[in-house]
Amino acid sequence: MPTGGKLIAAITFAALAYFISDLIKPLLVDTEGSRVGMLSPINALVGMAMGWTIMGNGAGKTYRQAFGYGVTTLAATFFWCLFVWAGYKMLLRSIAQRYDGPVHAVQGMAELFLDYAKLVAVNEVLIPALVGALFMAWLTEFFARRWS
Repeated sequence: MPTGGKLIAAITFAALAYFISDLIKPLLVDTEGSRVGMLSPINALVGMAMGWTIMGNGAGKTYRQAFGYGVTTLAATFFWCLFVWAGYKMLLRSIAQRYDGPVHAVQGMAELFLDYAKLVAVNEVLIPALVGALFMAWLTEFFARRWS
């Protein structure tokens, strides 16, 4: 059921994912064939979905719980964004027939996932993401209490 808390969570975490994606783009310049045109919008969609489902469902309780839901939403957003982009790159490599079979492709996707995770696990990305998630959780909780 749509609520004000879910709406605010979806909007704020979409904005956070877009912002963090812009912080990640300079890190991707050095990788081979990096095209980052749709990185921010797709990550924003993932952030919106995670904000609606995780943070939105936890909104309206206490601020302490909201901060926990905010960090959980951030972690889920990172996971699914990495999963989406590793899967996309694996599909591109599969089309180019760079894998011997489906198991090799899944292993390649896992390697890409870990490579991308190592790439974004820097202070320039993680600290703003964590601070942003805590602020977005506070904002969501603030509006969820007023609109519920």
